[in-house]
Order: sequence, then C-alpha cells, then structure tokens
Amino acid sequence: MRYAAALPLCLILAACGDAPDDPRGVGRDEVLVQVVATGRADTRPDEARFTAGVQTIEANAAAASARNSQAINRVMAALQRLGVRAEDVQTRQITLARIDYGRDRGRYQANNLIEVRIRDLNRAGEAIAAATDAGANILSGPDLRVADPEAASRSAYAAAYRSARARAEAYAEAAGLRIARVLAIRDAGEGGGPVPMYDRDLMAEANAPPPVAPRVLPGMNESAVRIRVDFALAE
Repeated sequence: MRYAAALPLCLILAACGDAPDDPRGVGRDEVLVQVVATGRADTRPDEARFTAGVQTIEANAAAASARNSQAINRVMAALQRLGVRAEDVQTRQITLARIDYGRDRGRYQANNLIEVRIRDLNRAGEAIAAATDAGANILSGPDLRVADPEAASRSAYAAAYRSARARAEAYAEAAGLRIARVLAIRDAGEGGGPVPMYDRDLMAEANAPPPVAPRVLPGMNESAVRIRVDFALAE
C-alpha cells in the first residue's frame, strides 16, 4: 500500500521540476537582453518638390477668378514645355475671397497653388525660374527628397543592427557570457525623417525682370531608424 501511494507523488514532483517555456523565447540557462538602437545613413536627394502659385486681385469675383485661371494656366504650360509631366503637377489650394481691409477693401482676391515634382534635380532651379517667369508670384520650396525612401533606409537599418549587437556583446562580455541567439528584431519606429538641406520662401514682384534660375544644392538627407533586438546570452 505504501508503494502504491508513493508512485503518484513521484510523478507529481517530476512534473513540477519541468519549468514551462519562457514566452520570450529564452532557455532555462540563458539570459535575455533587449537592446534599442538607432541607425543613420546619408543619402543624396534625387528629386525636388516646390509649390508655385498665382495671386490676383480684381474688382469682382468673376474677374479675379478668370485672370487667376489664365495666369496659372501659363505657369503650367511653361512647366510642360520644360518637360514636367502632368502627373507631377498637383493642385494644392484654390481660394476666392472678398477683401475687407486695406487699400483693396471691397475687391476680390483669388489664389491658386500647385505642387510641382521635378524628377531631374539638376533642372529644379530652371523649373522654379520658368514658373516665376510665367507669372507665379507665390513660391515655396524646394523640398529635396529621395524617390525611394525604403531603399535609402536599408543602410540605416543595417547600421542600427550593428549598433545593437555591439551593445549586446559589451553586456555579455561584462557578465562573462556570450551571445547565443538572436530571438527577435523589431522596428521601433522612425528616429527622424529625412532632413532637407535647402528650404526657402520666395515672392516674385510684379513687372520684375525675368528671374535667374536659382542654384539648388542637393546636399545630403539623413535617414534615421530605431530597432529593438532581443538577444539570448549564455555561458
């Protein structure tokens, strides 16, 4: 009877000795280290975007709108002659309002703003000059970008992983351990978007001489990413 009673107790004790699997993925003889690291990479911009617009003031709404439409059409035609495709021009804002203050009180102001994408960065300055020469009297930009931001971020992610592993190796060495496995790699979000090196606002004066194409200096954009890497350390 004693032997029969002891057998279930031995089975219970044996079951209690088996620790459940760690949901984080580390083994019984491993130590988990979670590292968050940032990687940066410099990429040369390959396209430019700028906003061009026309502001007109007339005695009534119809006249202001009509003259504004004629002017913005001349701007778009000038860009088209330069080789800018229709899909690279997007309307950003159209407004028409009565002026209730100042010397133009009682008259009407019309505005039309378009965003222009220049795929050949070497022609960005020429496109800006063409827009203002055709009648654009509102101009902002350019915003210098990388057409394929994912490709630009790849080297940043590689740098982030190298940084994370170097930090984990330092922890392991200090603790007398080694990196046994990589358990997980997670994207921790953008550490900062590309930073353009050139940004300016311009206002063209009426009856001014034809503008000289400004120099657009591409410089370098910095991409920054953050990742979290889980390492398992062991002896």
